[in-house]
Amino acid sequence: MKFSALSLASLLLLIFLTGPSCGTVNVFSLEDDRKLGAQVNQQILSDPAQFPVLPERGNEEVYSYIRGITNKILNSGKVEHKDEFAWEVRIIDDNETLNAFATPGGYIYVYTGLIKFLDSEDQLAGVMGHEIAHADQRHSTKAMTKQYGIATLLQLATGGEGAAALLGQVAGSLVNLRFGRGAETEADTYSVIYLCPTGYEADGAAGFFRKLEEGGGQRPPEFLSTHPNPGNRVANIEAQVDERGCSASGGSTAGDSAYQRIKASL
Repeated sequence: MKFSALSLASLLLLIFLTGPSCGTVNVFSLEDDRKLGAQVNQQILSDPAQFPVLPERGNEEVYSYIRGITNKILNSGKVEHKDEFAWEVRIIDDNETLNAFATPGGYIYVYTGLIKFLDSEDQLAGVMGHEIAHADQRHSTKAMTKQYGIATLLQLATGGEGAAALLGQVAGSLVNLRFGRGAETEADTYSVIYLCPTGYEADGAAGFFRKLEEGGGQRPPEFLSTHPNPGNRVANIEAQVDERGCSASGGSTAGDSAYQRIKASL
């Protein structure tokens, strides 16, 4: 993969103006996000030992349900790159992991452990809104810009010696990428923004963090490294809900029969 002409021009201008120490600007283009995401998706699908994808055959109802949540968020009118990214959804069959993630370009993965841990569709929509935000706000490629530095990315952009191997390294890094506090807070905020017009309780993601604070389930290493300080996250989400006048659950865990049926099917 080579960067688009616009992305390469931006990269060269960045080097000229600021020098190689700057890593705060995203020098990847939208096309780069799409290509990186597609490559990471293929890596995931080719590694069933680490990522045991739940087959769609025999699990049509749960896939339809999860994709319905995704489409409702995408159709909120608030997702900037709704029409540019793939927004493909797959379920990882791992009941011990409370996690979900999204790659650049909108490939979304939800673990069965997360679905079983949560109490309602609103809560799952909140977490999925958070992951969609990471892709939509392009947090992964912003982090890659900072992590790899201008010189390395220039090597990718120009297709120089070793570019193909380097691309594989970059794509591999995206699978286990950990976001900083700023990106996590922004994703929480956008989860509220996305859910607010949908009819979902816009503080859905807060339900996840409340359950973790209450000790309701395991906290896998993935969660601890990517989602610090659940209490602070809840406070931020509630503040965003209040500021925007969105509907909120207020911490209620009222029954959700459709969601309970989906949980029982896994």
